[in-house]
Amino acid sequence: MPNSQPLDSAGMEVDYVTEFQDFLQNYVDEYGERKYVKRIKEMVHYERKSIPVDYEDLVRYDERLVLALDREPQVALEALSRAIKAVVEGMNREYAEKVRRFYSRLTGWVKPTPMREIRSDLLNRLVMLEGVVVRSTPPREKIVRATYVHVLPDGAQHEFSWPPDDRELEEVERPAYCPKCLAESETPEESSEKSGFPRRGSFRLVLEKSSFVDWQLLTLQERPEDIPPGQLPRSIDVVLTEDIVDTARPGDRVTLIGIVRLKGRKLSPVYDFCVEANNVIPAQRLLEEVSVSPEDEAKIRELSRDPMVRRKIIASIAPAIYGYWDLKEAIALLLFGGVPKTLPDGTRIRGEIHVLIIGDPGTAKSQLLQYASRIAPRGLYTTGKGSSAAGLTAAVIRDKQTGEFFLEAGAMVLADGGIVSIDEIDKMREDDRVAIHEAMEQGTVTISKAGIHARLSARASVLAAGNPKRGRYVDSLGLSGNINLPVTILSRFDLIFVIKDVADVERDRHIVRHVLEVHGIEGARAEIPPDLLRKYVAYARKYVKPKLTEEARRIIESYYIELRRRSASDPNAPLAITTRQLEALIRLSEAHARMALKNEVEPEDALEAVRLMNAVLEKVGMDVETGMMDIDILMSGKPKSFRDKEIAILEHIRESTRRGECAKHRDLERVAESLDIDRRTLERILEDLKRSGDIYERRAGCYMSLHE
Repeated sequence: MPNSQPLDSAGMEVDYVTEFQDFLQNYVDEYGERKYVKRIKEMVHYERKSIPVDYEDLVRYDERLVLALDREPQVALEALSRAIKAVVEGMNREYAEKVRRFYSRLTGWVKPTPMREIRSDLLNRLVMLEGVVVRSTPPREKIVRATYVHVLPDGAQHEFSWPPDDRELEEVERPAYCPKCLAESETPEESSEKSGFPRRGSFRLVLEKSSFVDWQLLTLQERPEDIPPGQLPRSIDVVLTEDIVDTARPGDRVTLIGIVRLKGRKLSPVYDFCVEANNVIPAQRLLEEVSVSPEDEAKIRELSRDPMVRRKIIASIAPAIYGYWDLKEAIALLLFGGVPKTLPDGTRIRGEIHVLIIGDPGTAKSQLLQYASRIAPRGLYTTGKGSSAAGLTAAVIRDKQTGEFFLEAGAMVLADGGIVSIDEIDKMREDDRVAIHEAMEQGTVTISKAGIHARLSARASVLAAGNPKRGRYVDSLGLSGNINLPVTILSRFDLIFVIKDVADVERDRHIVRHVLEVHGIEGARAEIPPDLLRKYVAYARKYVKPKLTEEARRIIESYYIELRRRSASDPNAPLAITTRQLEALIRLSEAHARMALKNEVEPEDALEAVRLMNAVLEKVGMDVETGMMDIDILMSGKPKSFRDKEIAILEHIRESTRRGECAKHRDLERVAESLDIDRRTLERILEDLKRSGDIYERRAGCYMSLHE
């Protein structure tokens, strides 16, 4: 920092260090306490290096200090740093001498600057940015004060620090001269000779005696909701130093205050923007991303007291689409979510609700997904064709210019705490689908590549949609025969809905009238405006944590036990429900209570969760052959009736193999007929057994078992 003092508007010198020191020592808050004296005492007590400085406090105390930050941020922040050190010296000189430099972390900035508006006029100015951290390097050490040894031809050595003044090294630079040789010069000629680079001797860097600071590079990207339609997201590199290193990870949404700088390669006239961060404030909570004023909070509370609030919320989900009441209710419950719990042993029970839609073409699946992603306080929309495993979870990538490895966050990580809408999930590659297993169940993404092992938070609800395997939904094939998804994915969805395009004159008349109204002058009006609904959801997710009442517990317990009793009464009966659906019932009940901002899950909430779960199980969990509810359709992809037939055919093939013979197709047809298995089911069983490796076809129409 130059020794000359900056000038104010009148051309007078301003001693910013003294001005900031007065502010730190004399500012009194509304409680009559010297706010920053207290903060500095706490900093010294806990041996930290920085204190938060509220921007509004500077405005109230002296506007000149704010103008200094605006006009000359580097000079002002350096002066504030020296002022903190001066105050610390008065309290604890030993600690002040121990710490090389103290920092002020600005908070409470008034107006953020959109990332797209950073231009050359903001160069070397202080800005506030909001965005998502998409990349980060591991923490490194940056040299700020180098210690060199000047080795003279006669063997003498001079040790000195570089730069000789109070500046910090911007990049590694060799000394232009030896300060000690220059000080020992007796004549101007000798001084000129010794100040040249290097006249005699050599310079050796001594790392052990040099000073370093922690250093990290992040890439900050625009938030998804801030990106204009049809444009790629903008990003900017951010340099973190000292105690703000590692305060944000990929996927975190942050508010960042820093100075706009330039960076570029040598011998190039073109430079990129970067930001030298002063403070990084993670905005993990949803309400911090959605601005809720006291007036909005009053509207939210008033709306929650409406006895029809739930019906209004459900009716406000994609009002341009007619019908689908149960599905819209499921989407509303997904938006509000259940209450996540962390057990004393560290086990996390998820509160996220996952919903899958299987529907015929032209049934407005994509519109539902897009609307949900817009209403969610933190929502992302993607398609199966346009998503890879790395794009959905996380990836380790190498920077082309520096060769450094970065950790880059994917959609599930970026939507942490919100929802991810995945359209055409059936079009995804198998390897890419497997990547979201951990995120859906555990709420985390674990990655181990290139020596980087990281676990990122991905507590996002998944709303997915897919088309039937054969173009339209065929009832006789059941769920597993209609969708090209593995059971490992199906079993993780709490609710699965099937939308069929069936000709019904009365219903079609209502649909066509509704569509004509939407295309008319008035359009589709929501019961609750989308902006208010978004704030309502964010408010409920932050402040409302409902707990089960005893009556609600009994309702859920009786429903679960009743379905299990049916399976227990008949040894050959399929399982109707498992513990996974029991936990889904609890999440749905909590979400239903949250919709009315209730702190307790009452019987009506549990009854509605049971009704919705039952409606889903009766449609997608029903064995079309036996007419019985069979949860194995979701858990294993095959109903119990089909599995029993498969075992009978496999056992016959094994008997033939034990005798050294192969089971002929015509013999298998007779066995199938005795077991009431039709020809098409037999062919499906044989294909499944060959695919699983249990049997092989020795020659055409002749099968043998691999395992006797």
